[in-house]
Amino acid sequence: MNYNPLLPEVRANPYPYYAYLREHAPVYWVESMQCWAVSRYADVDYIVRNPQIFSSADVMGGFLGDLNPVPEVPWMIDLNPPAHTKIRKLVNKAFTPRLVAALETRIREISTQLLSRLRGRAEFDLVHDFSMPLPVIVISEILGVDPEYREDFKRWSDATIRSSVRPTDEGERAEIRRETKAMRDYLEHIIAQRRTEPREDLITRLVQAEEDQQTLSALEVIALVILILIAGNETTTNLIGNTVLALLNHPAEFAKLRADRALVPQLIEEVLRYDGPVQGIFRVAVQDVELAGTSIPAGAGVFYLNGSANRDERKYADPDRFNVLRNPRDHLAFGYGIHYCLGAQLARVEAKVALDALLFEQPPFVRTSEEFTRGDGLAVRGPKTLPLRFAA
Repeated sequence: MNYNPLLPEVRANPYPYYAYLREHAPVYWVESMQCWAVSRYADVDYIVRNPQIFSSADVMGGFLGDLNPVPEVPWMIDLNPPAHTKIRKLVNKAFTPRLVAALETRIREISTQLLSRLRGRAEFDLVHDFSMPLPVIVISEILGVDPEYREDFKRWSDATIRSSVRPTDEGERAEIRRETKAMRDYLEHIIAQRRTEPREDLITRLVQAEEDQQTLSALEVIALVILILIAGNETTTNLIGNTVLALLNHPAEFAKLRADRALVPQLIEEVLRYDGPVQGIFRVAVQDVELAGTSIPAGAGVFYLNGSANRDERKYADPDRFNVLRNPRDHLAFGYGIHYCLGAQLARVEAKVALDALLFEQPPFVRTSEEFTRGDGLAVRGPKTLPLRFAA
């Protein structure tokens, strides 16, 4: 079986490919991407726990190539300590557990407002009408983006993600460049504005941030904001979409949830394991290393498949079964250690509030069709459309 994640059919359903890799080629050379794909839980866990062996240096920038919207500076996820430590400490201040918990009331307000617009409609699209606008509004308010630019921000974010599949069509590449240039121009304007007109928002805090007498340059702030924008909306949109899909495809599990609202947090952890919003992350081996009997040379690219690791039968019993009672807190959906997902707690809070409102405060819903479309990203996974209608 040829595992090539650049192919649409592989991205549409990677799990049979993962199963083959785990059994027959747990460290597999992906010719199309010139990197090693690592698929078993123990090996992926080893990678994420050893950043001194598997480096993040220039992974994101190299991956985006000439479509990188900020090529002048490294992305935070491309950095290793001590440079990563400096920037992560600054950004962590905006995503403390206390500050994220304080957002819960606002997230509930937004969820209620979005769902109230759907009442009385014959049908609606879960992604377009709910799971996409919710995190876009939340992350835009955190950053301090003016409301009239929210749709632009989502379009710019989507364009950056589309670049990850390395499009060859010149028309599409030109469109991505136009969108990311517009995003960069807007952020340059906002950063300059915040220097003279500060507000109570994250962009202002990043502009004003200082740690050990080191401030962030305008380009570093732009790269950070783009990263937060992408991670802050795409992950949650896909988490909500994947959750609803899993429930609709498993009515017996849906019935268990309907009978016990307190299962929502466990549901979220199971979806993160079963069909997570992020399927793989890139690293670079900084020294010769052996995994699963395969030698990986220093300098080689490594694509660790946390989406596969979370379905590894060596780790989880009956891993292809969706089970809302499983509560797998040791899944690798958000990574581990210094590169643990910055917005993990925010995604969990948003998903819990959104699913509470959607599943328990609205009439039951059903799919209007078995057809739906998936997003275009290489390492991200979730529905791009999901038509539904309220059953009553």
